[in-house]
Amino acid sequence: MDKRSKIILGLFLAVLIGIILTEIVRPKPLNWKPSYTSSDKIPFGCYVLFHELPDLFPGQKIHASNESLYNILTQRDTNRTSSYVLINDVLDLDKQEAHKLLQYVHDGNDSFIAASNFGTYLEDTLNLEIKTQYSITEDSVLVHLTNNSFSKQNYPLNRGVYNTHFSSVDTLNATVLGYIAFNSDQGAFPTGPDKKTKGVNFVKVKFGKGNFYLNTTPQAFTNYYLLRGNKDYVANTLSYLKDMDVYWDNYKKSGRIVINSPMRFILNQVSLKWAYYLGVGGLLIFIIFKAKREQRIIPVIAPLENSSIEFAKTVGALYYGHRDFTDLIFKKINFFLEQMRSNYHLNTEVINEKTAMDLAARSGNPLLGTKDLLDYIVYLKNKKQHSEQDVLQLNRKLNQFKK
Repeated sequence: MDKRSKIILGLFLAVLIGIILTEIVRPKPLNWKPSYTSSDKIPFGCYVLFHELPDLFPGQKIHASNESLYNILTQRDTNRTSSYVLINDVLDLDKQEAHKLLQYVHDGNDSFIAASNFGTYLEDTLNLEIKTQYSITEDSVLVHLTNNSFSKQNYPLNRGVYNTHFSSVDTLNATVLGYIAFNSDQGAFPTGPDKKTKGVNFVKVKFGKGNFYLNTTPQAFTNYYLLRGNKDYVANTLSYLKDMDVYWDNYKKSGRIVINSPMRFILNQVSLKWAYYLGVGGLLIFIIFKAKREQRIIPVIAPLENSSIEFAKTVGALYYGHRDFTDLIFKKINFFLEQMRSNYHLNTEVINEKTAMDLAARSGNPLLGTKDLLDYIVYLKNKKQHSEQDVLQLNRKLNQFKK
């Protein structure tokens, strides 16, 4: 390696190391994306709640489910009742998953779901309608529970929350357990008492032998609000679940990371991604500069022109200019008859019905179309004057025969 290449490589390595060190010491920006996974410690993750479940359900088994709801409910021990907890910004269950969850609750189990949307199948089956009021700015709402056993404290939610509440519930099977207070005009909770509007955000729906507990404010169960004085609301909300095993869903999550290969993991990490791009880019630059003067210039040899195409265009233009349709028709007919003799070994001195039958059998074309072509050839050979339409018709019949 010459001196110039060593200098370039040294500068590149110095820049690369500098970028890597800068990325390491640079404080990471706070991630406000909704995750709801048990492993995420970001504001809208559920790390705190998941690790508090043993205290909320003492003596009960906590099953962390990293598979589809359908697989878990199919493989579970049906002799033991349990509760299935699903928390996410939107719960998107397909028809099979929704049917399995409904059957699970109908058999005497409970399901706690906190989401701003429960999916078409669940909402239709449980006769629920949900309304979300969006605003330009983030909403500031208050949530509270109706049970007299709990304190009448209002719990404020002022970041990452929209006013989502039940606009319609099945009054025969549903029991209201909690409300959300909001401003019906602007979507933000006002300071004045006259502007306060209340909507249902937490209900219990009886289904078969079990119950659904549905909450439209999943943000209240995240790390951000649990660590900001909202732990009593979460504890009281989950206290409706019976003392039995708990299945914590870790699959239907917005923040679930699916890694199928090491390369995907590298590209999902900002530091590793940039290190990978810089490494590949540096190698390409090094190869370009290294090989620039170590290979003789290869002369550019122009490829030979395909003169047959130009010849065909010239001949076609010649015939078109002279408008000699008779000569063109006879050339096409002679060329086709020569193909009959060469490819199908037929005698073309006399063209009759037997010729048509032999040609159709050997070429695999329909007899009717083959006979029509040969009859038209005989007609043109006997005709003295030909027009442009004759040429077009003959060309069309020949193309249909060759398909």
